[in-house]
Amino acid sequence: MDKGPGARGHRLLCFRYIVIVIVLKQLEIIYEDTSCIVINKPAGLAVQGGKGIGVSLDSILAKEWQHRPYLVHRLDRDTSGLILVARTKMAAAGFSDIFARQQGIIKRYRAVCKGKPEKQEGTIKLDLTVRGQVKKSTTRYKVQGSLLDGDYSLLELEPGTGRMHQIRRHLALTGNPILGDDKYGDFPLNRHLRKTMKLKHLLLHASGLIIRQTPIGLSLDLNAPLPAYFEQFITH
Repeated sequence: MDKGPGARGHRLLCFRYIVIVIVLKQLEIIYEDTSCIVINKPAGLAVQGGKGIGVSLDSILAKEWQHRPYLVHRLDRDTSGLILVARTKMAAAGFSDIFARQQGIIKRYRAVCKGKPEKQEGTIKLDLTVRGQVKKSTTRYKVQGSLLDGDYSLLELEPGTGRMHQIRRHLALTGNPILGDDKYGDFPLNRHLRKTMKLKHLLLHASGLIIRQTPIGLSLDLNAPLPAYFEQFITH
C-alpha cells in the first residue's frame, strides 16, 4: 500500500470533501434568489478559507455551485447567524455597495453579555482603531431582558458602522463583554461558565437582515432564530 506524501494528500482531499458534503447538508438556507443566498451560519464555521482553515463557507458553496461565490460581508468565525453571499459578479458589486454605505440596510444582532448597560437602550459611540487608524464607530443597543438574577443581559444590537469585531469590542469597552468571547471578553468568567453551564460558544448571533432594495429590485426582511445553546441562559 502506498503510504507516501501523495497518498496522504489524496486521503486528506477525500476527507475534506466528505466534511464539505456533511456541512453542506446541515446548512440552513433562509432565502435565495438569482442574485444571492442567505444562510444561517453555524458558530465555528469560517466564512472564508485561509491558512489553517480546512473547510469554510466559501469552499462549501464553491463545491455546490461549481464556481467561486462572491462574499460581500463577513461574520466572525465564532459568530452565528445570517450571512448573504452573492451568486454573480454583478450582484456582488451591488450588494457590496449597499453594505459599504450602510444605507438602506439594517443588520440586527442578539447577544448575551455580562451585567447590564447603564441605560435600557442607547448608542455606544466609541472610536476604534482599525489597522492603525482611529475610526468613528457607533452601535445601537436595546436591553431585551435581564438574565440569571441580573448577572447577564440579552441585548439587541444594530451596528451603525462596520468595523472589525465592532460589537464585541464596544461591549467589552463598556464593561459588558459578550459571554464566550475569547478575544475581548471576561476570561475568568468564561472559564467559570464553561465549568458550571457548559458554555462552548460566543453568545453573539446575527439575527436579522433588512435590505430596502437589492440589486434586482427586491426588498428583504429576514430573521434567524437563536441557536439552542442560548436557551440555558435565557430560560433559567
